[in-house]
Amino acid sequence: MKNLLFLSAIILLASCSSGVKPVKNTPTAKLGEGAIWHPEKDALLWVDITGEKVFMYKPDEGMIKDISLESMVGTVVPSTGEFFAIAAQETGIFGLREDGTKQQIAPFPADALPNVRFNDGKCDPMGRFWVGTMEKTAKEGAAKLYMFENDSLYTKESNVTISNGIVWDSNKNLMYYIDTPTQKVFAYDYDSSTGEVANRRVALEIPLEQGSPDGMSIDGEGKLWIAHWGGSGVYRWDPETGELMEKIDVPAPNVTSCAFGGPNLTTLYITTAREGLTEEQLAQYPLSGSLFVIETDVKGTPAHLFR
Repeated sequence: MKNLLFLSAIILLASCSSGVKPVKNTPTAKLGEGAIWHPEKDALLWVDITGEKVFMYKPDEGMIKDISLESMVGTVVPSTGEFFAIAAQETGIFGLREDGTKQQIAPFPADALPNVRFNDGKCDPMGRFWVGTMEKTAKEGAAKLYMFENDSLYTKESNVTISNGIVWDSNKNLMYYIDTPTQKVFAYDYDSSTGEVANRRVALEIPLEQGSPDGMSIDGEGKLWIAHWGGSGVYRWDPETGELMEKIDVPAPNVTSCAFGGPNLTTLYITTAREGLTEEQLAQYPLSGSLFVIETDVKGTPAHLFR
């Protein structure tokens, strides 16, 4: 039955998948990640983790920011006020200003093990910044998931290996979270007033032949759009039934994140990576590392600003 659902989803999206295209005049990343739409700037933010950069792109203007951060940057989130964005770097959490300057707002976690860096993260509906870590060789259980609030980092999950996609379904008071090597998406009951999460359970288990779950977005219907590393696509999953609803094929094997943007939040932006590919794979998939885009008939949800 699962195979039939997977096959039908591919057939359903055949015409849609052909609409995936690289975004013109945007940089090729070593390890593109962290795509997120800035609702106040009407622009897409994303990072090149090992390239140590944050990018900003406006559809009607093209590239407007290409900021070098001088250390690995795991993710970026939109902010309001003094900083237009917040970046989680190897050396701490920094606020980024429009003029390209930055200011540290939190040091790197003192309890982190050696050789650990920040990875993916997002802000919750109340503007708290949730960000996870990973050990650079993906050592099992060496990472954590943190919540940054009131100038402090609070540990929310321990014994994590590669902390990745995280989203909230505000209509159902749920949080979804990915620890990539588990091949699972976990669901939690979420209290927006306190940031507390409870009752962790498995919402989805991704078959290994479809790659591993990486970055994640949620649409207005509460369905999860997950970038599959090694799965050459973005997959739309129903977290309540476990059904694979759609797949958007991407001409790159290592798909890392996705975000809805544009004036109606129906434009899906997709990041990819060149890192980890052989010369033969790069010859076969020369667009790896590109930022891709496709118009969908599904509306996303607005990103939450850091406050």
